Order: sequence, then structure tokens, then C-alpha cells
Amino acid sequence: MNANFAILAASFENQFSPIAPFLFYVIVGAIIFIETGVLLGFFLPGDSILFSAGLVAATRADTNIVILISIIFLAAFMGDQVGYVIGRKIGRPYLEKRDSKRMQKLIAKSEQFYEANGWWAVVAARFFPWIRSFVPPIAGTVKMNYYKFLSANALGALVWGVGITLAGYYSASIPWVKSSSYALAIFFIGGSIISATINYFRGKRA
Repeated sequence: MNANFAILAASFENQFSPIAPFLFYVIVGAIIFIETGVLLGFFLPGDSILFSAGLVAATRADTNIVILISIIFLAAFMGDQVGYVIGRKIGRPYLEKRDSKRMQKLIAKSEQFYEANGWWAVVAARFFPWIRSFVPPIAGTVKMNYYKFLSANALGALVWGVGITLAGYYSASIPWVKSSSYALAIFFIGGSIISATINYFRGKRA
């Protein structure tokens, strides 16, 4: 964990600590939903919010970690679903109205990428600030298979939202757990890169 992340997480921990439990759940859930479901929320520091929320839950007897991670999972999951629908219903029709060959070529390439690597991309994007806000609308815009997106979204919400929150929660008593969320990130990002590389060479052979 880098120093800037640790400082930011500590700052949010101090801000969250005095808040009543119900309001705490609502604020954390709203922030995670807005960051993942509304494009204008790309600037929100989701990783630090999740980690510090876990720390607060570990130090407060009136905060239930099961309720917290359930709200976070639903917020992260529904946020990406909303982003996908926005891309499908608004982004795609907008792009289809543009008749330029360059735009059509770009759409075709994006569709090929999401068809081959979209599942890994949706999961891995969760661990990249800013990028995680834009991947779901793009997936919807290029008409990524809905069921592939659905499963990737659910897993991403679990390993990112629940994973980082629990890392913060257990780090209060088990220091080495702090790095667990990054181990998950490395796994899925690595899988995404490997998948893209394999499909790239397959495309060259075809």
C-alpha cells in the first residue's frame, strides 16, 4: 500500500468515525454507486473509501460489517449495471447516428475487443481509479454480451468492493491483510493482459 493511499484512507476514517451507523452505510453506499454508475463520479476515491469504511467498522461496536459489505456489494453492482444500460440506451444510438467511416471502424474494433477480452476487462477495471467509471458505459455502447457483463460485474463488485472493505476491516488486527486487495488486483489485471495477448496473436493468425 503506497503512502498516499494510507494517508487518504486515514483521513476518511477520521471523517467517518463520528457519523451515526445508518448514515454511515448510506454515505458509503452512495459514494460507491455514484463512482461506478455516474460518469461524473469518476473523481471519487473509491479504494480509500472502501478501506477506511472497513477500518471504521472494525473499531466501532455499533457498525455491522455484514451489513456494510452487503450494501457496498449492491452499490458497486448496481452502479455498473446502470453504467451499462446508459451506454446501451444512450451511447450506442448516439454513435450509430455518426456516419463517419472512422467512427464505424472504431466501434467495430471496440466490439471485437469486448467480445474477446470484455469479461476480464470489466473485472480488472474495478482496481483502476477513473477507468472503472467508464468501462461499464463503453461495454454497453459496444453491446457486450449482457450475461458476460453481468457475471463480470458481480465478481468485480465482490473482489473489489467487498475485498478491499474486508482488507480494511481485518487489517485492524492482522496487518498483512492490507496487501490482500492488491493481490486480487494483480491476479485479475494479469488475467486481462494474458487474455488480450492470446486473442491478439490468434487474430494475427486468422
